[in-house]
Amino acid sequence: MIERKTIGSRICYGLILVIILILAVSCLIPLIYTLALSLSDKSAVAAGQVGLLPVGFTLVNYQEIMRDSQFFISFLISVERVVLATVISLTVLIMAAYPLAKSAREFPARNVILWICLFCMMFSGGLIPWYITMKAYGLTNNVLGLAICGGLPIYNMILVLNFFQSIPKQLEEAAIVDGAGPWRILIQIIVPVSKPIIATIALFTIVGQWNEFFQGYVLSTTMDHYPLQSYIKQMVVQIDYSTMTEDQYANLANLSNTALSSAKIFVSMIPILLIYPFLQKYFISGIMLGSVKE
Repeated sequence: MIERKTIGSRICYGLILVIILILAVSCLIPLIYTLALSLSDKSAVAAGQVGLLPVGFTLVNYQEIMRDSQFFISFLISVERVVLATVISLTVLIMAAYPLAKSAREFPARNVILWICLFCMMFSGGLIPWYITMKAYGLTNNVLGLAICGGLPIYNMILVLNFFQSIPKQLEEAAIVDGAGPWRILIQIIVPVSKPIIATIALFTIVGQWNEFFQGYVLSTTMDHYPLQSYIKQMVVQIDYSTMTEDQYANLANLSNTALSSAKIFVSMIPILLIYPFLQKYFISGIMLGSVKE
């Protein structure tokens, strides 16, 4: 009987592993295809001959990106936006979630504030009032406007709130006995043991802000202020024919808008691919285990 259970568990484990591998490969296929397009010849891309491997290998698309100054300007705007948005959003979320994680007896206004936040999550004021407000505060054509316009995501706040409520009360009670105030408890106790949820929310914010393009259109009147995804969404190749050399004309003949766009998309994915492995470990870490002795 024990041997049958062992064989059955191995079969189940093997099936689960196969399913996970299939899902992983299916997630990688679009990335591989985009890379193959960006490295393929113009004629092969136009003929639809490109699969998972480049056809007519060429680096002309990446060479064109290196000459596109607006691409790097937009890239730096997106980096600045992500850094500002992550710092602002995490600060506001932690400061908002900590008091709302208290009971109604400890914080009488808790339920009222929480219901107001939930109402704002379900019903927005609309695009035009939002734009008028942002413009009135001088946040158009400004990277700060892109960073703070979604500074308090209510869904993320609820996730942080629920995590704070799961922290054992003994930690806070012990700190109060030692004479710690609310700010010291939050900074020195609550935040350090909340690294998993903070890392998760940080990743949500980074990915969301990096991939967002619509706000860049609304809050920016010129392309010079576009974040990277707004610029890529335009799919415009900026070419100055008056200053082109003979070699540049030859490269232009091999340039495909589809392949060039694929190269820009692939380059724009690199920062997220580099950041994700450093934050992923917090998703599975049991940092709360053993924090309180029973």
